[in-house]
Parts: sequence; structure tokens; C-alpha cells
Amino acid sequence: MAVMTAEANEKQHRHLRTEVSARDRTPATVIAPAADDPPRGGIVVIQDARGITPYLLSVCYDLVDAGYLTIAPHLYHRDGLAEVDPTDSWAGAIPQMGTLTGDGIHADVNDCLDHLSDAGLGTAQTAVIGFCMGGTVALATAARRPLAAAVSYYGGAVSSPAWPGVPPLLDLAPALQSPWLGLYGEEDSMITMADITDLRAAAARSGQPTELVTYPGAGHAFHSHDRPAVHRPEAAADAWRRTLAFLDRHVGAA
Repeated sequence: MAVMTAEANEKQHRHLRTEVSARDRTPATVIAPAADDPPRGGIVVIQDARGITPYLLSVCYDLVDAGYLTIAPHLYHRDGLAEVDPTDSWAGAIPQMGTLTGDGIHADVNDCLDHLSDAGLGTAQTAVIGFCMGGTVALATAARRPLAAAVSYYGGAVSSPAWPGVPPLLDLAPALQSPWLGLYGEEDSMITMADITDLRAAAARSGQPTELVTYPGAGHAFHSHDRPAVHRPEAAADAWRRTLAFLDRHVGAA
């Protein structure tokens, strides 16, 4: 297996980037601390609808800076894609997202969780974080399997399903098996405040530590620094601070 240092010069001595087939099935990108710096935990990073973009890899690098090993499954691999055509970006992402199924998503995420287990990272050291559709997958995963933590950035499909085999988040949230943090914009055109309020209450019924934070003036994809029209730097910075604090509190905790 070829191992490549990160392309960014300022990071290449701190990060190791590898393309792997998780459990010999799911194509995935692994980014880890340098070999002489053991990770504090492992995180499955779930793409937004655009795929494995430079933005998503930047999230992985930021998590590695915080001491985590990251693995990002290429959920569009069944169509031979890692990323939608960047010239179409969001316009091309919506129909591509619709090609997914619950069985395929769950298989790919399970492969990545098993990859982390093979690397010696047990449940108490394993988390999942996702953006947009990945936020939906993060909560769905935490309802299927016990993890140290799960974080969802503006995960949709709150009151109606996005894919066959993945119930709405309102149905899944009471079954959470992991601490969960949700981060949502109050002006999200795809997720209503009523849905957000209901999701907060549904997650609280799980008995797990849960928190749902909303940001006024922020809409969908407010964390995406590569999309100036929707990026909200203050909300994004606060959400990231909360994310790292949540992971620090739960990942590796006894």
C-alpha cells in the first residue's frame, strides 16, 4: 500500500495520507498523524453531497491536527466517483446523492469502523462526524452502533427519509446509542426550525448525552469555507470549537 505525505507543505511532516480499501471493499481516504505520533482516537468523516472534495479533506486535516486518525469513505464508489464534477458542484450533487441506499451506506460506514477497529481503536475511541447528507448518516450510524460520539452538521431528512433503508432522523434519534451533537443553521432552506425543535426533543429521549445548537443568520452548509455564498465564519468557528470540545469530552473517556 503506497503512503503519501499530505500535499500541503506546511502539513506534510505532521500528516500521513493513504488511499485504502476498508475491509477490502470500500474505497476510503485515511489521514493520520505522523507515524511517531499515535492517534488519540479514530473518526469516520462522512462527505457532504458533493463527495470527497478538497473541503472534506481539509476537515480531516483539521481533525488530525487535533490528534485523531480519520477515514472518509467514498460513498459514490459504486458509480465510480469520489466527487461530483466540481464545475457543477451542488447542481450535480443532488441527483448523485439520490443514487445511494441505506444498505450501501451502512456497509461502507461499517467497513470504515471495522478498519479503525483493526487499527486498535475500540468503541470508546471511535466517533463519526458528517456534513449535510453526512450529518444524516452520522446520526443514523450512532443509532445503529455504539460509538464514543457522533456529530452532525445540518443533517437533513429529519421528518421524511432521504434514502431507502434509512428512516427519518426523528424516528432514529430516540434510539441513539452514542452521545450526539447537532449543529444547525436557523435559516436553512432545507431544514425547518420546527424539524430542528422536534429533533432536539427526539434525541433527548435516547437517554444519551445530546446537544443541538442552532445559529441565527446561518443556513445550510454554513461550515463550508469553499462556498463563500453560504459560509458563515463566526458560526463555523463556534461549531468547530464545540465539535472539538465534544470529541475531547467523549472520545477515549472511560
